[in-house]
Parts: sequence; structure tokens; C-alpha cells
Amino acid sequence: MRRGARALLYLGTAAVVLGLGKYHADAIGDYDFTDSFRFAWSLTYMVLLALAAYAVGLPDVPRSVGQAIGSAAAATAAAAGGISLLQLVAGSALLPRFVVFSSAVALVPGYVLCSLVAAQGRRRGERRDRVVAIADPDEVAAFATELTHNPERPAALVWALTPEDAHPERPDHQPLVEVAADIGATVVVLDRAAQNDDLVVHQVAALHEQGVRVRTLSLFYDEWLGKLPVSELERMSLMFDIGELHRVRYGRVKRIIDIAAGVLALPVLVAVTPFVLLGNLVANRGPLIYHQTRVGKGGVHFEILKFRTMTPDAGPSEWTSDDDPRVTPFGRLLRRTHLDELPQAINMVKGDLSLVGPRPEQPRYVEELHEKIPFYGLRHLVRPGLTGWAQVKYPYGASEIDAMEKLQYEFFYLRHQGLGLDARIVGRTLRHVLAGGGR
Repeated sequence: MRRGARALLYLGTAAVVLGLGKYHADAIGDYDFTDSFRFAWSLTYMVLLALAAYAVGLPDVPRSVGQAIGSAAAATAAAAGGISLLQLVAGSALLPRFVVFSSAVALVPGYVLCSLVAAQGRRRGERRDRVVAIADPDEVAAFATELTHNPERPAALVWALTPEDAHPERPDHQPLVEVAADIGATVVVLDRAAQNDDLVVHQVAALHEQGVRVRTLSLFYDEWLGKLPVSELERMSLMFDIGELHRVRYGRVKRIIDIAAGVLALPVLVAVTPFVLLGNLVANRGPLIYHQTRVGKGGVHFEILKFRTMTPDAGPSEWTSDDDPRVTPFGRLLRRTHLDELPQAINMVKGDLSLVGPRPEQPRYVEELHEKIPFYGLRHLVRPGLTGWAQVKYPYGASEIDAMEKLQYEFFYLRHQGLGLDARIVGRTLRHVLAGGGR
């Protein structure tokens, strides 16, 4: 149902823009629509509308009618403003104002409808995937919390047993089968201890024959939560291919995309720099650029570049937080708008950074985390990124606990690294930036 809502949104966008373009050509402009340059610009407008809708989270993110209306209005207004700006730069009416603004108005209720359909599908998914877990109570509590926040697939944990509870007390006793039947379970999740108990596995086999899906804890985290559980990180660290290491073509294409993105960002950097200089003179006196040593691919150190956001005498680098007192008022604005990240376009062109990958850490933190997490170095087998899966899935954090949490998402990224996942991460990053998310 959610996939249908997405298809309806994009097909509806195409139908409205092309339909209004055709109407204008026949009834108002008296020209051949498909044979005119305006047809190509109609396609451009459709792409802008689709990108804007995705960037604000349509149709999946809105949870209420009010949020859907706000997101739909923001998307159509942004696309209409974008095509109008292109026309202003070109100095020509590339697309009739009738088509631009009529499409924007007509699509708002359509986008709202798609959001409501997606929300209904999400609620059905939560009712459909009823999970019973056989795992340690601490592990159950952890992934129950995850399911209520930002899962990749909606589900509800309806029952949990320890491996001891699921163990039969007599030959004809099947506690797991009985519980699953009583609650209407559709998914059974097993931790490592449950997988090693033959009597538990025998009951799971019976449920599997009845159509109940069975997942290990690791697979459940991977499919429903978009991460790997901390208890499985060391065990799974060698059990998957990594795109940059094992697929040469992907690595080369990714590098080309990185260079292209960096080169396209350089003119923006040049245009923004005078305004940052002016802001520094008023409310952030000190050096323009902040240099900091980070650990890159293969453990190689490099200097990451940012517009400075802290006071010049901020002192030695520490774990930073959202309300860090060392951040100046103008620096806070740079962080909130993510403009402080623009100088990293230079790092991308040089090859220090990729567009997508694990965020690079400072050497002393890497040394500390290497000592506490033996498999932490796996993240340095790929080029670090300007943005990453951990950044779009996990809120800003600055502690060793947060580093461990993010590592679970980074292992998911390494396991599934590819152009499709990279595109999803870039799209979600745009949503976050447009929503005004800070760090």
C-alpha cells in the first residue's frame, strides 16, 4: 500500500503537469505541446516536484492530515520557486505561469491523499507484522524501543520469552507454539541462545510450516531496523562483502559521483564565503576555516575543512553536544543550516571524503574506541562520508555509547553498500536539512 502511494504520487505529478501543459497549448497558447521546448521544461518541472516531494518526506513521513498539508504545500512551493528561478536566470518564460502555479495548487490535495494512503499502509503493516521474540530481556527491551522510533519496516512486539521460558517442560509441551497461536504472531525472532536450543528450534520449525516467518536477531535488525545488533557486530564483521572492496565497478562509479558532487559544490562555496566572512566580522571573530585531523580510509589521517563555528580559544577538541557553549551564535546558525560543511567539497575532490560513508572521527577517539571495540576498524575500510546511514538514522550524539550505537548502523551500511542505498541516504539527508535539523 505504501509502494502504491509512492507510485500514485509520481504518476499523479506527471499526469497533472503534462495535462495542464497540453491544455494550455491547445486552449490558450495555440501551439503543438509535444513538439515545443515547453514539453522538455514540463519534464524538468515534474522532476523538481518529485524531488521536492521526496525531500520533505512525502508520502511516507507525515503522520497526520496537518503534517501532510504542510509538507505538500512546502514541496509544491519549493518546486514552483525552483522553476521560476530557472526562468529568471534564463530570461525567458520556459514554462507558462498557468502551468507552474495551477500544477502546484492542484497537486497539494493529491499529495495529501497519497500521504493518507501511505499512513494507512503503515498502520496495516504494524498490525500485520506481529513479533514474538525469544531472547534475553535486555535485548528485547532494546529492539522494542527501536521499533517505536524509526524502523525501516513497521512492526509491533506483542510477546517475548526467554529461551528458558520457550523450553518445553515435557515432551508434549510446546510453549512457543501456544503463545504464537494465542497472539497471532507473524514473525518469530531468535537470539543466539534460542538458536542453539534444539527443542526451541523444533517448535520454530512447526511455526514456519504454518506460515510464520522466522528471523535471527541479526536478520531482524537488518530488515526491520536498518542496523546490526551490538551483540552480533564481532560475529558478523567478516560475514558480508563490502562494496568498495569487493565490487570494483561500484567503487569507481562512486568515486566519479564524489568528484562530480564536490565540483558542483565548489561554486556554492565560493558564493557563500563572502557572507560567512561578513558574519564572522560581526559575531564570530577569528579564522574563517577550521582544520581538524580525522582518520580516513585505511587509517590514513587527513585535515577536514569546515567554516569555524566555535570560539578561536575553544581549547582541545572534546565530544561536542547540541548546546556546546563553545559554539558562537553565528556558528550555531552555520551548523543549523549545515553551511559549515561546505568547505568539505574540497576534501571530496581531493579524495579524503566521499559523499556517503561513515563519518570520520578524530585519531584519539579512534584509538580509544579501537581498544574497547576490537572490530571498530572495519569502518575504515571505506572512504568516510560527508553524510551517512548513521547520521540519518540516529540523532546527534557525542559519547562512547553513541559511537557504539552509530557503529551498528555503519555495519548495516557496509553490509549493503551500493548506489541504491547511497541515493536513499542522500535523499534522507536532504529531508533532514530542509526540515532544519542541526547536529
